[in-house]
Amino acid sequence: MPAGHNVNDPVEDYLHWLRSERRKSAATLRAYGSDLRAFVAWLGAAGRALGETTRAELRRYLVELEQQGLAATSVQRKLASLRGLFDWLHRGSAIAKNPAKLLKGPKAQQRVPRFLTTAEVDLLLQQPFDDGPQGQRDRAILEVLYSTGCRVSECAGMQLTDLDLEAGLARVMGKGRKQRLSLLGGPARAAIAAWLPHRRTLLQQAHRTDPGALWLNRYGRALSSRWVFQTVVDRARAAGLQAPLTPHGLRHSFATHLLDRGADLRTVQELLGHARLVTTEINTHVSIGRLRDVYDQAHPHGRVRAAGS
Repeated sequence: MPAGHNVNDPVEDYLHWLRSERRKSAATLRAYGSDLRAFVAWLGAAGRALGETTRAELRRYLVELEQQGLAATSVQRKLASLRGLFDWLHRGSAIAKNPAKLLKGPKAQQRVPRFLTTAEVDLLLQQPFDDGPQGQRDRAILEVLYSTGCRVSECAGMQLTDLDLEAGLARVMGKGRKQRLSLLGGPARAAIAAWLPHRRTLLQQAHRTDPGALWLNRYGRALSSRWVFQTVVDRARAAGLQAPLTPHGLRHSFATHLLDRGADLRTVQELLGHARLVTTEINTHVSIGRLRDVYDQAHPHGRVRAAGS
């Protein structure tokens, strides 16, 4: 049984382990907690205890979720939560067998993310931005998302100290707190440089200590991922794009345009921060120099080198 295991509430003990040992985010813990407590309540209504769960019961639970109209992706997420819990209980000898082992959920339909043509990217990034703090910040956010292909959470979490504008580099904190270097093209560097004076002014006006975050709201506080997400949605609408756009759509556009212009799959994997790619050698690493060369040649907003280099 895991150290400190609470036999009266194994779910809470598991969540504590995820938080302290696996460093899971608050959002992930809320999702897992909701999924697991719902299942425990379902078991309790049938007079069953968590440690008595069978594979047949788990399968019946998943079927009921589908019958309630839950999307396949949501059912799969709940199954993933349950797999994690039962695997943890089994490894800690709290249960003799893992009933979720090898259990499969419904197949989710693969949906290709929306991506922009280069003409649509131009429409998005060349729309009028006002000269005030919000306009310059919004322009810089869009340029950084498209230039780096980073996730919305990675963009929102950028710190001033993560940037080297002269070298055209940004340090990105990815999933699992893994760091990677992303490249900043000329337009992204120019947009950031135009935003930084407004950032300083906002802090002075708000009389706040600098939080270190690259993106600030009008009160001098760091922008949330949700705010960055909404910025992309709103600016895409303002640009007159026909279909909704999200930060993930910009990330997909980044990758698509690189591949369309001849970038190799391994380089794109490195730039996106993907841990695995079936068609490449996992242990092969691409140098930053090689990334620069491919990026300069393939990205529509490339040319990351400083002037005169």
